[in-house]
Amino acid sequence: MSVSVSVVGEDQKKEMGVRRGRSPVGVMYGWLGRQPMKVKSFLVVTFVVLTLVAMKLLVKNHDYFFVASEAVHAAGIIVLIYKLTTKKTCSGLSLKTQELTAVFLAVRLVCSTIMESDIHTVLDFATFVSTAWVIYTMRFKLKSTYIKELDNFNIYYIVVPCSILAFLIHPYTRYISFSGILWAFCVYLESVSVLPQLRMMQNAKMIEQFTSHYVFALGIARFFSCAHWIIQVYETGGAYLKLIGHGYFWFPAALLSEIVQTFILADFCYYYIKSLKDGQLIMRMPV
Repeated sequence: MSVSVSVVGEDQKKEMGVRRGRSPVGVMYGWLGRQPMKVKSFLVVTFVVLTLVAMKLLVKNHDYFFVASEAVHAAGIIVLIYKLTTKKTCSGLSLKTQELTAVFLAVRLVCSTIMESDIHTVLDFATFVSTAWVIYTMRFKLKSTYIKELDNFNIYYIVVPCSILAFLIHPYTRYISFSGILWAFCVYLESVSVLPQLRMMQNAKMIEQFTSHYVFALGIARFFSCAHWIIQVYETGGAYLKLIGHGYFWFPAALLSEIVQTFILADFCYYYIKSLKDGQLIMRMPV
C-alpha cells in the first residue's frame, strides 16, 4: 500500500510539473522565443502601440506621465541606496553613469527653476541629492568594491557630442537662449547616460538583482517620458511640434533622444523580465 501511495505521489508531482510547464504564460513565452526576429519586432511594436492607446484613454492629464517617469527614476535610486547601505558593496554599478546622471539632473534643475519651479523641480532635486549620495558612497565609503576596470566607457564620447548637438539644436524660448542650450544638453545627455552602465554589465556578463532592478526602473521611466511626447503630438495633430523650437529641428531631435534611450533599454528589459520568469536572481547578459 505504501508503495502505491508513493507511486501515485510521484505521478501527481509529474502531472503538476507538466501543468506548471504548460501554464499560459509559459506557453506564450516559449512560443515567442521560437519566433523569428521580424515576428518578435512586430509583436513588440503592436504591444507598445496598444499600451499607448490604453494610456491615452485611461489618463486624462498626460503631464502625469512625466511625473511618473521622474518618480520611477527616483524609485530606482532608492533601490541603489538600499543596496549600498545593506549589502555594503557597489559591485556591478557604473560610477560614470551615476556621474552623468548627476550632471544632467543638475542642469535640468537650473532650467526647471528658471522656467517652471513645480513638482518636476521637487522630484529632480530629490533624485539629484540621492544620486550625489550614491556617488559619494561609491567614491569614498565603498571604493574597494568598485570594479573600475569594467567601467571603461569613455564619457567624453558622450559629453562632447551632446554639448555640440545642444549648441546646434535647441529650443528658443522667451527666456535667455542659453537656457535653451542647457535644456537641450540635459535632454541629449539623459538619453545616453545609461550607456556606461550597460557597457559595464556587458563586460561583467552577469548582473546582480539590485543593479538589474535599477536599470529596469530607468527603462520604465523612459517609456513614460516617451509616451508623453508621442501622445502630445497625436492629440495636437502635430501642432505640438511648433510649440517648442519654432520651426527648427529641436523637437524631432528631442523626441528622437527619448526614443533612442527607450530602445537602448528595451533589450535589457526583455532579458530582465525573462530572468524574473525563470526565477533567476542573477541576470546573464547575452554576448
